[in-house]
Amino acid sequence: MDFLWTKNMNAPSFPEINGDLETDIIVIGGGMAGILCAAQLQKAGADYVLLESKRIGRGITKGTTAVLTAQHDTLYQDMIKKFGREKARLYLEANLEAVKKFRDLSKETDCDFEGKPSVMYSLNNRSLMEREAEAVSSLDFEVQFTTEISLPFKIAGAVVYPGMAQFHPLKFLYSAAKGLNIYENAFVRRIEGTDAVTDKGKIRGKKIIIATHFPFLNSRGLYFMKLFQKRSYVIAYDNTQPLDMTAEDIAENGFYMRNYKNLLLIGGGDHRTGKQGGGYAAISHFAKKYFPEAAEKYRWSNQDCVSLDGIPYIGQYSPSLPDVYVACGFNLWGMTTSMYAADILADLALNRENKYAKAFSPDRSMLTPQLFSNFGSTFIDFCIPTTKRCSHLGCALKWNPSEHSWDCPCHGSRFTENGELIDNPAMKDIGI
Repeated sequence: MDFLWTKNMNAPSFPEINGDLETDIIVIGGGMAGILCAAQLQKAGADYVLLESKRIGRGITKGTTAVLTAQHDTLYQDMIKKFGREKARLYLEANLEAVKKFRDLSKETDCDFEGKPSVMYSLNNRSLMEREAEAVSSLDFEVQFTTEISLPFKIAGAVVYPGMAQFHPLKFLYSAAKGLNIYENAFVRRIEGTDAVTDKGKIRGKKIIIATHFPFLNSRGLYFMKLFQKRSYVIAYDNTQPLDMTAEDIAENGFYMRNYKNLLLIGGGDHRTGKQGGGYAAISHFAKKYFPEAAEKYRWSNQDCVSLDGIPYIGQYSPSLPDVYVACGFNLWGMTTSMYAADILADLALNRENKYAKAFSPDRSMLTPQLFSNFGSTFIDFCIPTTKRCSHLGCALKWNPSEHSWDCPCHGSRFTENGELIDNPAMKDIGI
């Protein structure tokens, strides 16, 4: 894979753990959420350390398309129906505030920040787009319904969010990490109370924040039942028309697009990790049809962690772990979610009120159709007879020929063809 955001980047380096440490707050995970959380704690004058298993920003963050928007599919009409208008309003406000904070912080760093409207469209369902526009407008944010957008195909309807944006995620993250108390190559093997154990020392803390994309504690919280993971693919093309927006087709097999300088990024081909899907071939077919002069420059894939109800889990890890906090299940919207997750978790760890905390608390009901789908997939794959088993909970691994990896259909752990761990929640390699 050829990641666009890592090209020509001088990544900062941070020291490694060398013996035991003591602190008040331990942050585990050096992606966007963890770095922003550490920055909030430092701003508050807290005593903290951030532990990253490898290098900061080189996990899920490096594969994002880095669109900053409060437009998250047709979530708002569903939220109003399921949870009520107030919770939907809090979700919207949290994301709008996150976009504003990125905009404000981008003034202090060169991160290729660009303000652009965000457009969600449907090729064949005008009424769905009209209902979503009405739902969002009822939450006191004015959006526009339209049947005309500047893309080379006809649509049935679209919803336009003004004032959204896009940026270079690693330029931003590396700038935000300057001066933070970070340790790299500090893989946390286990948690003992509120202490984190690494291969090179134990970090004794009073509170822990787990920001590792997929939580790794299986004995509490039932996150292995609350979450599943999806693969998504991106190809960056040269020699294409510029877009005056970021765009997303809301269909299950739809595509999403944005520009970066002279490149057009097209994403899609999504499928549950360990299953079959369109992959790069679907994007290539779409590009050849609508952008026939396009020339491929980069391609990469990434992993999204999906919650049961479309809302992230941010807050106390479990009632039995009152001083351990988590941020996960960001779905396809990791950048804005990382910003407000950092605010919520920093406030909780510092015993401060946060008006958004209740809307994202992990202690809500698990009884959704997705729960039974997750359970059924896990049961089936667990029973498949094969010697190649995931080191997480023992599910049967599937060979991924397009990415040359062993993938777990149950919870999304991934391993190289030699058995080395790529993506969590697994905590160790497998024998090949």
